[in-house]
Parts: sequence; C-alpha cells; structure tokens
Amino acid sequence: MVGYWNLFWTFFKIGLFTFGGGAAMLPLLRMEVVEKNKWATDEELLDYYSIGQCTPGIIAINTATFVGHKMRGVGGAVLTTLGVVTPSIIIITLIAAVLQNFMNNPYVMEAFAGIRIVVVALVLSAVVELWKKGVHGKFGIFIFAASMALLIFFNLSPIAVILIASVSGLAYLRWGHK
Repeated sequence: MVGYWNLFWTFFKIGLFTFGGGAAMLPLLRMEVVEKNKWATDEELLDYYSIGQCTPGIIAINTATFVGHKMRGVGGAVLTTLGVVTPSIIIITLIAAVLQNFMNNPYVMEAFAGIRIVVVALVLSAVVELWKKGVHGKFGIFIFAASMALLIFFNLSPIAVILIASVSGLAYLRWGHK
C-alpha cells in the first residue's frame, strides 16, 4: 500500500519543478506517477488530466487529487493536493517579498525569458505524448484537427469544444464505427 508521505512527497516534487501550468507538468507527472511509482497507466493519467482540464479549478490540483484519491481515498486526495500546492505557496510568498527589488534586474529578466522557453518545450513534449496516447486513426485525427480549428480560428470555448468532441465520439461509436 502506498504511504501518505510518499504521495505528499511525490506531488511536492512535481509542484516544485512545474513551471508554466498544467500542461508543463505532464512530463513530470508521467515520469513520477506512471513510470516510477506505477500508480496509474498512461491511459488513466490521460483520463485524469482530461477530466482535470474540464472541471473547475487548476489542472495540476485536479489531477493530483484524482491520483491521490485512487491510491488512498480522501486522505490521499488531500495529501497529493497539499503536496502539489505547497511549493507554489512557499515560492510565491518568497518572490512576493523580494520581487519589486529585482524585477528590473537584467539577469532576472533573462532568467525568466529562459524559463518561458523551457515551458514551451515542456508543453510541446506533453502534446507529443498526449498525441501518441490519445489520437488514433482517421477519426481521431479529424477530431484533433477540427478541435484545433475551433479553438484557434473561431476562438470557441474549450468547454464547448470538449462537448462537441464528446458528442462526435459518441455519434461515431453509434453510427460510424464499423
């Protein structure tokens, strides 16, 4: 049985090294939850992340809560949630205390520029992994392309796109899948 401390510590590390939000945490989540600890499969993690994206709140917190609940029920959910948010609380408190003194420092500005570039690479890595696990066949490619078009060109709400894709998937299962 997975210990509470292990759940907390694992998600503390994920929270500590996640820069750029929920999508940037996917490579770390996969490494810790799927590969190292084997608490979930790639498909389960993708499901947790997808549901976390659709539900109110922060994706990182939602996903951590799902994994924690799977492993140890409500107590596990509370500890993984606390684990993933504690580093942010500590770091934000420290940064807020000194940020105004250093924000115009060229070294700090360049460090943040470098961090932004790494975040883009992390998000791209997550997209590639999600593509491998979630997009299958011609219908999957069609749903992906249509979803991207609705999001980029029509600025449609992600919630609306998720609902449209869900209904399309159900219709395909019912009528189009041979």
